[in-house]
Amino acid sequence: MSSLFAQARERAVDYRPHPLHGPQMIWRQSNCYVDLWIEVLSRWGLDPHAALPFTVAQDFEGDQFTFFKFPLADLELLYGVVVQEHAIFEPLHLHVEKQVERGHVMLVEVDACYLPDTQGTSYREQHTKTTICIDAIDPGGRQLGYFHNTGYYLATDSDYDALLNVASVGGLPLPPYVECAKRRFEPLDGIRLRDTSRSLLRLHLQRRPGVNPIGAFRQAFARDAKEIASRPTSYFHAYSFNTLRQLGSNFDLLGRYLRWLDASGDSDAGMLGAQIAACDTIASESMVLEFRLARASARGREDGGESSLDVLEHAYELLVDGLNKAFSPTGIETQLKGDMQMSQRNPLVIP
Repeated sequence: MSSLFAQARERAVDYRPHPLHGPQMIWRQSNCYVDLWIEVLSRWGLDPHAALPFTVAQDFEGDQFTFFKFPLADLELLYGVVVQEHAIFEPLHLHVEKQVERGHVMLVEVDACYLPDTQGTSYREQHTKTTICIDAIDPGGRQLGYFHNTGYYLATDSDYDALLNVASVGGLPLPPYVECAKRRFEPLDGIRLRDTSRSLLRLHLQRRPGVNPIGAFRQAFARDAKEIASRPTSYFHAYSFNTLRQLGSNFDLLGRYLRWLDASGDSDAGMLGAQIAACDTIASESMVLEFRLARASARGREDGGESSLDVLEHAYELLVDGLNKAFSPTGIETQLKGDMQMSQRNPLVIP
């Protein structure tokens, strides 16, 4: 067993999630992509708070809230991390092994049915798509180390075989979507990190929905509530994950970001208490509505959630109005594209 994998075994035993997955959070998990990046950035000694401005642009997409993800351009700008799709033309484990040897990590879409950390939910019970981040692999020992959701885990033996499909004849029938992430440039830190993050907030504020997304959700929910009452509880769980969890966890993270800005001594922030409280309200009331729908679904009854939707809509209006006043565009955001050019960045040499 390589020393790299020996370290992975120790990490799996001693791993502690980042505070953004800690007990102070209203929603301990958001979605697989955001959650694993929080942990990976933390593992690299980088502060994931700085990359959260994009959460201000969440929208309702007609049937779900945006499955929000860290924009790859933001990760490169703030941390020097370059993420690119990786073509799979050989057995998957060979690509993973090669890139891990080079000091990179591999984000792979897999079947959660074979992820040991999903014991009690989908493990060996249900086939669901999710993304993991592999940073250690031992093909000879049939084992890999991976980030998933809020933790770090090991997959071995038959789970290893199933996740990487090593036993299939002729390789994968349809290769999974895979990204390779590498630390290519020096990350920003200190005041540069804060100021660049603040400029990203202004940029993403300009990308926010043209209408209140919770109001748009309310219109769709008038129809959806009837569907939830008439379908099995499994439908409610899928519906809730893609609507209320994405809504609540998104604004839970935005609230933590605004706290981070406040604590950083940002002169343009200051006095963000009302906006932080609005984020907390959206996060907590989304969970209240989820509990209400869970009860209604279990009883086969309809719950229109009117009082919760009133609270959510009002909180969003207060939030956006306050952020627009505190972070009005300055014009400097147009310079961010220049900062992304490789000629203006210093390559990071990983020992």
